[in-house]
Amino acid sequence: MAFNCTEIDDVLEKYFLPPLYGLEFCLGFPGNLLVVLGYIFCLPVWQSCHIYLFNLAVSDLVFLCTLPHLSYIYGNDQSLNSPFFCIVNRYILHVNLYSSILFMVLLSMDRFLLVRHPTRNHWLQNRRTALAVTALGWLVVNVQVAPMIVLMVQDLQKGNWKQCKDFSSLTGDINSFVYSLGLTLTGYIFPLLALCGFTYQIAHLLHLQERALQGRAASFKRPVRVVASAAAMFLVLYTPYHVMRNIRIASTQVWTGVEPCTLRYIKGLYILTRPLAFLHSVINPVFYFLIGDKLTVLMRAKMRKLVRKADAQGELARQKDVVKRG
Repeated sequence: MAFNCTEIDDVLEKYFLPPLYGLEFCLGFPGNLLVVLGYIFCLPVWQSCHIYLFNLAVSDLVFLCTLPHLSYIYGNDQSLNSPFFCIVNRYILHVNLYSSILFMVLLSMDRFLLVRHPTRNHWLQNRRTALAVTALGWLVVNVQVAPMIVLMVQDLQKGNWKQCKDFSSLTGDINSFVYSLGLTLTGYIFPLLALCGFTYQIAHLLHLQERALQGRAASFKRPVRVVASAAAMFLVLYTPYHVMRNIRIASTQVWTGVEPCTLRYIKGLYILTRPLAFLHSVINPVFYFLIGDKLTVLMRAKMRKLVRKADAQGELARQKDVVKRG
């Protein structure tokens, strides 16, 4: 039987995306939930970095809760069971995509300030300032993603509210290609450059400190490794997605004149990059424990306390049972 290029994207969307989204949910949800609960119940005193980490964990946790619904949608040929959930899911997905890297930038800024001001005497390391910066970050990301609601509603109206399409397939009054480029620039490239810039600045400061203190600044080397790892993670996970998303949207424009089969191949490659980009929500908990080492210690102490309490209650119940039998 001859190969039909029109089946590529349909097969990938139906048989590739649902299991991978389900796997990412299963791997990422427990870790992010543990971090959120850890911050709420185990951390009595919060510093600026904890505020950024907590908001990042909440963003990832809410995003991961949308993956089962996305798996259902793609497993059923994107047919709608609720336009409202379609819009909310897509919106949360993109808010998380750009809030995640933004909060990593704020964390890298905090690590830079920690190296430069170890006593935390800089006004940006103040908890109230961190809360204000966090609120501003949420506002910026929502403003960036808000036009997508208009695109989704217009596209759903054109399709009689029957299909929940991905961003790259939306059509409306807003030029999706220009909007995607702008979102890529402001939501991804600028924050990535900021991450790289903070990595360089932290490494430069550490180098100066090592020269001044004759190698005794080794205790501050963790921040540069964490920030560099975060920058590398977003570079690897986000770059293929953004490149293919813009190529995919550009290829659908009338002025490109792309052949139908080429369109399908481009869409297929774009589909492959989407689970890769969303993998950041699975990996992020690693950074929570690398940066918030105090949280790790407190969570372990809390778990040991709960285990001892459970053992004591079990022993007390056994003693009461023995007394009753006697």
